[in-house]
Amino acid sequence: MDRRPEAQRTEFTLNGHAAVVRPRTGERLSESLRERLGARDVKVGCDAGDCGACTVLVDERPVCACLMPAHQPAGARIETLSGLAEREPATRALVESFQDFGAAQCGICTPGMIVSATALLRGMPAPDESAVRDALGGVLCRCTGYSKIVEAVVHAGKALAGGRSGGRRANGHGWTGAAIRRVDGAAKAEGRDAFADDVAPAGTLVLKLVRSPFPRAGFAFGDLAGYAAAHDGIVAFLTAADVPGVNRFGVIPGFADQPVFAETETRFRGEAVAAVVGAPGYMSGFSPDEFPVTWEERQPVLALADAAADAAHRLHEGHPGNVLCRGFVQRGDAEAALADASVTVEGRFATGFVEHAYIEPEAGYATWRDGRVTIHACTQAPVLDMECVAAILGLERGRVRIVPTAVGGGFGSKLDLSVQPYLALAAMKTRLPVRMTYSRTESMQSTTKRHPADIRIAVGATADGRISGLDFRGMFNTGAYASWGPTVANRVPVHASGPYRIPHYRSEAVAVYTNAPPSGAFRGFGVPQAAAALEGLFDELADRLGVDPLEFRIANALVNGSRTVTGQLLESGVGIRECLEALRPAWADARAGALSWNAEAAAEGRPLRRGAGVAAGWYGCGNTSLPNPSTIRAGLRADGTVVLHQGAVDIGQGSNTVIAQLFATALRIPVSDLEIVGGDTDLTPDAGKTSASRQTYISGNAARLAGEELRRRVLKLRNASDAAGLEFGSGRIRMRDGDQEHLVDLSRMPVDGSGYVLSAEETYDPPVTALDRNGQGSPYAQYGYAAHVALVEVDTGLGLVRPLRFWASHDVGRIVNPMLAEGQVHGGIAQGLGMALMEEYIPGKTENLHDYLIPSIGDMPPVETLFIEEPDPHGPFGAKGLGEHALIPTAPAILNAIRHACGVRIEALPATPSQVLAAIGSKEDA
Repeated sequence: MDRRPEAQRTEFTLNGHAAVVRPRTGERLSESLRERLGARDVKVGCDAGDCGACTVLVDERPVCACLMPAHQPAGARIETLSGLAEREPATRALVESFQDFGAAQCGICTPGMIVSATALLRGMPAPDESAVRDALGGVLCRCTGYSKIVEAVVHAGKALAGGRSGGRRANGHGWTGAAIRRVDGAAKAEGRDAFADDVAPAGTLVLKLVRSPFPRAGFAFGDLAGYAAAHDGIVAFLTAADVPGVNRFGVIPGFADQPVFAETETRFRGEAVAAVVGAPGYMSGFSPDEFPVTWEERQPVLALADAAADAAHRLHEGHPGNVLCRGFVQRGDAEAALADASVTVEGRFATGFVEHAYIEPEAGYATWRDGRVTIHACTQAPVLDMECVAAILGLERGRVRIVPTAVGGGFGSKLDLSVQPYLALAAMKTRLPVRMTYSRTESMQSTTKRHPADIRIAVGATADGRISGLDFRGMFNTGAYASWGPTVANRVPVHASGPYRIPHYRSEAVAVYTNAPPSGAFRGFGVPQAAAALEGLFDELADRLGVDPLEFRIANALVNGSRTVTGQLLESGVGIRECLEALRPAWADARAGALSWNAEAAAEGRPLRRGAGVAAGWYGCGNTSLPNPSTIRAGLRADGTVVLHQGAVDIGQGSNTVIAQLFATALRIPVSDLEIVGGDTDLTPDAGKTSASRQTYISGNAARLAGEELRRRVLKLRNASDAAGLEFGSGRIRMRDGDQEHLVDLSRMPVDGSGYVLSAEETYDPPVTALDRNGQGSPYAQYGYAAHVALVEVDTGLGLVRPLRFWASHDVGRIVNPMLAEGQVHGGIAQGLGMALMEEYIPGKTENLHDYLIPSIGDMPPVETLFIEEPDPHGPFGAKGLGEHALIPTAPAILNAIRHACGVRIEALPATPSQVLAAIGSKEDA
């Protein structure tokens, strides 16, 4: 049953072909294009015109299809990316340029970007950067930091004007060190990548959730059976009573505490209590307000300070004071070192919730066939999903299949379950295909956030400028459920020292339950919060010692042969000092330029002040002191095709490409010769979660080992030497070994059950040790290092802070793909900028991309990247992870730049104009 009457017949031209729709009253053009006409290259990220992902051309004018009523473009000419890519020269130039410059990472915003850029190039064949930024200002990107997008459009315009591509496409085999295009780049740039809301056939049943409108509430259902019977469009409803297995899930064994459906009381605003499954037409008008449930609002605990109070209710039994868990590291005697220090500084620092704000909301599609459920979903952890869903359904793992779709950004939040259990339960109950997509509000209400923190630090130094002792105490708001709270509590004490030599150290982190949304993984697992607090105090310490802030860090930086605060000996692979030293020229120019500017501004009475700040960071790749294996499989078919089964989910960071490069380097064949099978749990072994900057390092090592083993088996066929060159294809292997040539006819070889004549499967697990009760041990086998300089301008009259330039120095061990690495740095800086200056998630208030601000194309200044290659002894060919490191130094560098500009210390994030003005006012009043 469809509760909305059809409107009149609407005719228009779509990508050069006549199209006819009969939209329902109120239907948007985006829905008509995607669901009625199959144009799923039109992406929907917000349904409110905030993100621009759904941009199409209507009579050559860029329009957000989610804002246009479906009947409005009657008689118009509508063009989407797929049609433009087939026949429009400007679009073809953009498609090529986006690949050459790494302008598409996850790819969810790419159709909106390229369609908008096409309109620009039609009217302005060779635009400059300013024109490009203006034209693309309505499209948000959460991955790239925008610079590569601007660069790609400018060069596409030059190619059209003068026949020069301007691209940086790498030639050759694409082995480690080559800036090759993404192996999945063409699909992203042409809009062919299928995201989680793109895979369900039209007409599939739709599932929607009924969620709590209060942070804490009791609830009771009315007559559910009667309600369903009274509505012809409803096929089924689900509550906790419909969960046949365990009504609990989580990401860490022993900490699974989140129900699929709340049973008697909800613990956060947006928690699900029921689901309704129905025909798509009916569900398009479904309102949770009509569902028969009554609510009893109860007093919540929202603040960290209140959670530990005696009067606070206990969210979970067995957790007095609402403490989820603690992490602790102690080395030497921090208290005595601080007492004996020549100079000490201390401070208290606070951070709030930060929303991941990926442009793709959570979505998926599930089917039930022959007693088995298959779920297509956007996820960072397919095997973890499989295990959790199997437990929820009460099934064996083999009866659950997870097929990851393209993922439109994740940054940590898509490690946790979202749509998966609801789709599985609905498909199991109805025996019919079911789809589900979170609205933007649902996504922001119910998914995990960056942990808010309350941090206290005291740090001391000797008269000669050496850090002598540090005491760190941090409380982290883990929200209503554990999620990744234990990881944050245990990772932060290891990293709260920063990448520095500190002989006397004490650090404790506490994860605390509240009635806030669950806090989980977000690019750094608590380390960015700790760095934002610590690095500002280091600037104060340097000032009191009369030492330059950069030189203070260089003097105290870890080096090869140093021991960390956990007592771990870092024999080699430590590049933080080199990162800092590489910034010396930029630092000197930025500081001198800021001082000169400020003198002129003061003389002229202008309120603008400039400042330069520096900060450093480090990050251990992989799980903390826990097994963390990845497995990669490869096989050779009888026709000569080499197939790489790699289950590391690519969420935009480039694992599909980097792992293929590492494997190809080991096997010594071109990347272009590989056929890649992605992270389907039926087809690929477990490559672990895409998290903690682990995929290049851990899955990359597994790929290297698999490539080396397959090469060994191939060479053994003819006892060829390791120097032999290999060529695969046309049903044979050609080996050139010195002046000898060997041919292997693959058609004569037996084929195994997977269809391969030869195969190899290898696993890599980092060598780590458990931490003792004082946090001593080797929690990570590999660390990456980074240092940033930020130049900002502060309007002291308005409190506005405008970043002008960044210099980012990163130790990547051995760079696998320079283009992708640069893109990671740019994207990390954009997210760090947002965390520092504008991003403030407030439950119930900033639950859309209009009220919750993320950096737009106009907010990002130029970024200069400097790569240090200090090979890691454990990394594949020396490579290190990079994903988290790019964000960690950004916010503290900005805060230190604000302090340099106007002499105030910002003690809470984000540094909004009101915060900055208040700090300036407090300084003037002092």
